[in-house]
Amino acid sequence: MGKVTVKALIDKMQLRELTTDIDTAAIDIPLPDINRPALQLTGFFEHFETVRVQIIGYVEQAYISRRTEEERHLMIERLMQYRIPCLIFARNMEPDPYFVECGNRYGVPVLVSSQTTSDLTAETVRWLKVELAPMITVHGVLVDVYGEGVLIMGESGIGKSEAALELIKRGHRLVSDDVVEIRKVSDATLVGSAPEITRHFIELRGIGIIDVKTLFGVEHVKDTQNIDMVIKLEDWNKDKEYDRLGLEEQFTEFLGNKVVCHQLPIRPGRNLAVIVESAAVNYRQKKMGYNAAQELYKRVQNNLAKGADED
Repeated sequence: MGKVTVKALIDKMQLRELTTDIDTAAIDIPLPDINRPALQLTGFFEHFETVRVQIIGYVEQAYISRRTEEERHLMIERLMQYRIPCLIFARNMEPDPYFVECGNRYGVPVLVSSQTTSDLTAETVRWLKVELAPMITVHGVLVDVYGEGVLIMGESGIGKSEAALELIKRGHRLVSDDVVEIRKVSDATLVGSAPEITRHFIELRGIGIIDVKTLFGVEHVKDTQNIDMVIKLEDWNKDKEYDRLGLEEQFTEFLGNKVVCHQLPIRPGRNLAVIVESAAVNYRQKKMGYNAAQELYKRVQNNLAKGADED
């Protein structure tokens, strides 16, 4: 699982800090959920998730403003005593100065966002879910081909990077070469990205390191991409039976999620980039309800039935 600090959240959401003396880089956010502490402001702290990011919206601010100074100080003190990761005020609302005083005393960052409460909540949850999702790293190349995330895998030296380079020259986008970080964002979605140190680089044996972003332009790179299918490259084995129709889907599994997988035998003269493009387009067709293999099977069955009737 990834790790996110309050400082990273501040940078991502462009939040304004009111408690500037607090080291936000030392405060971790362990959960991708947020909480609006309306009940806590009224004094109800049962089942209070103290490790969540807390967001104050217009309703909570209106409630606070209608309390007496003594009531406000009491509710603020009780809330901040729980040492929550941070407290964010939406809509550029200015908090009661006692929030800042208690924040400095208890080490709770008090922050302000220009976004509406709903937009801030949705964007924060979405970003935290990606950053804190369970993660593994795999050896391969991830490319965006016609909007489909294709993870190319295989043994070292088999031609993964060369295939990716040809795809880039044909207008597609590189996400990661050599090492791909895979995060499970949901039970249906895997998101791939590159480690920061190797982002936008490709290693070509005999040439060295190529900076794709500099050489081909920013339109040929991408930071993250859903993983929709896997293509496993392997040396051609004349004694092995390869799937020639594709009637039955094969799958591989990452973090409990199944992904469509094709085994692609390599031999001289095969244009890998064209094959990968065709696989991506075929996958998209299947998502739209058209399966070429099943269509061919139907035609064969109809032809056989027609021949039987004529007999």
